[in-house]
Amino acid sequence: AQQRVIHQALTNAHLTPPDIDAVEAHGTGTTLGDPIEAQALLATYGQDRPEDRPLWLGSLKSNIGHTQAAAGVAGVIKMVMAMHHDQLPPTLHVNEPSTHVDWSAGAVHLLTQAQPWERDEDRLRRAGVSSFGISGTNAHLIIEEAAETEIAETAERSGPTLPVVPWVVSARTEQALREQATRLAAHVTEHDVDPVDVGYSLATTRAALEHRAVVIGADRAELVDGLKAVARGEQPSGAAAGGKLAFLCSGQGSQRLRMGQELYATFPVFARVLDEVIDELGLPLREVMWAADDSAGQGRLEGTEFAQPALFALEVALGRLLESWGVRPDFVAGHSVGELAAAHLAGVFSLADACALVVARGQLMGALPAGGAMVAVRATEQDVATALVGVERVAIAAVNGPDAVVISGAEEAVTQVAAHFAHTRRLRVSHAFHSPLMDPILDAFREVAEQITYHPPTIPLISNLTGALADPEELCTPDYWVRHIREAVRFGDGLQTLR
Repeated sequence: AQQRVIHQALTNAHLTPPDIDAVEAHGTGTTLGDPIEAQALLATYGQDRPEDRPLWLGSLKSNIGHTQAAAGVAGVIKMVMAMHHDQLPPTLHVNEPSTHVDWSAGAVHLLTQAQPWERDEDRLRRAGVSSFGISGTNAHLIIEEAAETEIAETAERSGPTLPVVPWVVSARTEQALREQATRLAAHVTEHDVDPVDVGYSLATTRAALEHRAVVIGADRAELVDGLKAVARGEQPSGAAAGGKLAFLCSGQGSQRLRMGQELYATFPVFARVLDEVIDELGLPLREVMWAADDSAGQGRLEGTEFAQPALFALEVALGRLLESWGVRPDFVAGHSVGELAAAHLAGVFSLADACALVVARGQLMGALPAGGAMVAVRATEQDVATALVGVERVAIAAVNGPDAVVISGAEEAVTQVAAHFAHTRRLRVSHAFHSPLMDPILDAFREVAEQITYHPPTIPLISNLTGALADPEELCTPDYWVRHIREAVRFGDGLQTLR
């Protein structure tokens, strides 16, 4: 449980274990609790660290005792002050490490004496703080020093310039919503206000009540007109309904030239993450996705060795952008290669491991002989399965809905099965995915998947293989991701699970 909460904190912060310099442990000094906590830290922060940067481990309880409900915040204060003074203070009364802990299992060193902790121009200092409750509550916080910035003499807005601005209004009742719109329209008409500032304040400083409306405009006049329409009851508004949120990551076929280009130019978070993912993938994806020559660029982007990594990079950047706005999913899901992006967003594997899987998947598929076919059929899964009986080298590749099935395999076999149905459409693909034609690459892909480090998802993930919530243990095996290449995508069942 302690390892899981640490992995979740790292995933939420978009960090890896080597990014953390020190941990303020819960460290009560007991012979039972301390070894459990130390082993969790060794198994997480103690792995894959540079030789010259071990994790430094200490506990404030050696200085001031157990402050009960304040123990967690005391640890936060200690680490903030350690950053302020550029020094990690020692843990008192520690003569030698506990013999109940296998300290060779990771690069974790006890703070038996003070250690310098000075600013580094190349990286920010970060620390983890753990606090555990007697009832079983596990909490882990990551704190990061503020980057040094120069204070500008004049304040200028930093951020994207958008073509329109949204203004959000809410109230307890429909009538109160109209009155709120009337008052806001009168205020902004009488005062010289910046529409972006008003939009920011409405979205971040006002209560989000049950009845809501949003008006959009390019300037103050348009926005005021929208508010007046709300006041008259002409602008659509509604009551907020309970529900949960899912991120869905699309699969191959949804790629298009210049996808993400405007987002890259507009949102720094999206640009930073996309750059990070593309650099990790090691492919010239910007040149492929944003090719100046449409015909040449589209041809390269249609190749699965570029299409899959490009979609992965785009979807991860989109997910991180939404997270930066405070939009956090309750579930994640994806279609085919989209599930790898969803799994990374859920913390199943690190960015480096996810990229290794995606690149291998695309390159191995791209190296297969060209040919095969995929056809979308308007029929039930049972009807298609009946038509497949006795036909070799063809299989159901996807079940996208009650009467939306895709078959895939050798072209002649696919054509033979498709002839049984009145409504079919051939898909524009480079290979026959999720079919027997993928069998030659499964062993090679398994070798890559066996090198990956897996973690239980911190966000529930819907499985393509079952259409149900993924079993965390099964998800964290190479076999799952090998089957993921070959077996049908049960996307329709997944949507029903989400509903």
